[in-house]
Amino acid sequence: MSWLIAGLIIFLGVHSISIVSPSWRDQMAASMGEWPWKGIYSVASLVGVVMISRGYGQARLDAVFLYFPPQWLQHAAMLMLLLVFPLVFAAYFPGRIKSAVKHPMLLAIQIWALGHLLANGRLADVVLFGSFLVWAGADRISMNYREQRTIPSAPPSKSNDLIAVVGGLAVYGIFVIWLHQWLIGVKPYAS
Repeated sequence: MSWLIAGLIIFLGVHSISIVSPSWRDQMAASMGEWPWKGIYSVASLVGVVMISRGYGQARLDAVFLYFPPQWLQHAAMLMLLLVFPLVFAAYFPGRIKSAVKHPMLLAIQIWALGHLLANGRLADVVLFGSFLVWAGADRISMNYREQRTIPSAPPSKSNDLIAVVGGLAVYGIFVIWLHQWLIGVKPYAS
């Protein structure tokens, strides 16, 4: 569990710099250059992801259950998670979805985390997905109080909504059928 917690501190810590001190982030990027700053940010994020993956895998071997969700919640979670990849696509293909949702990537993270909390009741699940749920909520709130940086994306278009929905659902299908088990070691639709 210590690897999982340390990885979350590193990953979410790096991703919280703009929440806690956007001026410090801007100062660092200006003093060392945008690309070196992004390089350090990316390496720290990757280290965090590796530690989270290792820690979560270890914690699953010695599972401590906090609750046992009923089977129907797993099905409800699968339906909720249908929204995740289209929202991720909408963050980079701006259209009406992005206009309506404002922060589609953060909403996708919140839905992903909540869906996994509904379907899984181990301590490691609560630590992992609960951390992301709280972080994404804090980041969404902070977006109302800080200047938004431009995210590289396609030009805004109404057709981007079609790309987001079709592309997102296709990736969801691939992830559920094949990638989730390959990457995580768990079949999401298995009983």
